[in-house]
Amino acid sequence: MQDLLKQVSRSFYLTLRVLPRSVKNQLSLAYLLARATDTVADTPLVAVERKREAVLQLRNGIAEACQGRMPALPDFGEFAEAHQSVVGQGTRAERALLESVETLLGALREFGEEDRKAIGRVLDTITRGQEKDLIRFGSASKDRILALPTDDELDGYAYDVAGCVGEFWTRLCRAHLFPKAELDDTILISNAIRFGKGLQLVNILRDLPADLRQGRCYIPEEPLAGCRLEPRDLLSAGSMDRFRPLYRDYLQRAEDHLRAGWHYTAMLPRRCVRVRLACAWPILIGVRTIRRLHNANVLDEHHRVKLSRREIRNLIVRSVFRYPNREAWNRLFGQ
Repeated sequence: MQDLLKQVSRSFYLTLRVLPRSVKNQLSLAYLLARATDTVADTPLVAVERKREAVLQLRNGIAEACQGRMPALPDFGEFAEAHQSVVGQGTRAERALLESVETLLGALREFGEEDRKAIGRVLDTITRGQEKDLIRFGSASKDRILALPTDDELDGYAYDVAGCVGEFWTRLCRAHLFPKAELDDTILISNAIRFGKGLQLVNILRDLPADLRQGRCYIPEEPLAGCRLEPRDLLSAGSMDRFRPLYRDYLQRAEDHLRAGWHYTAMLPRRCVRVRLACAWPILIGVRTIRRLHNANVLDEHHRVKLSRREIRNLIVRSVFRYPNREAWNRLFGQ
């Protein structure tokens, strides 16, 4: 499972690798199944209705596995062939992921009942979000860009695909690692949801040009209209001056969510070093990405903002060395 995880997501692999064994496999499996359903939903050259059908079949298959039964699975042949027609390491990893779904569902059946239920709930939410996305953007293309209508729709999307993951992560860790710790669970879960939403919003704001060229605009129409912009205007790098004030508002929103995530990390028992580090790394990477995006022309598709592997490695090393010093650790977010 860990080898497959490393193939499909090197960054999240770093986060999951450091977790305690009692939660690592559950979180890794949930991530891989979510990636599998996302791979199906994003497969090129396959009709939207066929993708919706396959996502529904996978959702039902996951639900069956959560009941301890081995489900009948859809034929992923056309999806694998579609990915094979696209050159790149990522598509090879995605083909391997699709070929491993039966094995992953078999592993899901081996967990305890409560873990299966938790994994089933989060994947049900994620796949319903993916299905809504297929419906919403089913007829989208570069020549016909469709946008979310309002900020409420954006917030709901961010919960469906990422905020729910923060909630799932927290409940799983709470049950297995610190069940008796005296914590305000209402605040903890609220911050966990914002943590997930913040990471998703960073992805949206960074990957805006790539999404636009698929006909998807996650910046809602309503605030765009307030800037005298339409979704298709964002295809031009020359629109950045008009777009920048609104874009910076969304960057600030993402940073505020990640700050809530940082507070979430600080609430966790200090003895849970591995979990706190696993939470801190994506937050710190996200915050540094946001700061670069502030001064970038994100609409220029030729200049994608991304931290280098060396920068990420240095960030990880600094966080580990600063962990024993509470004040030095807390300052990491603002640096």
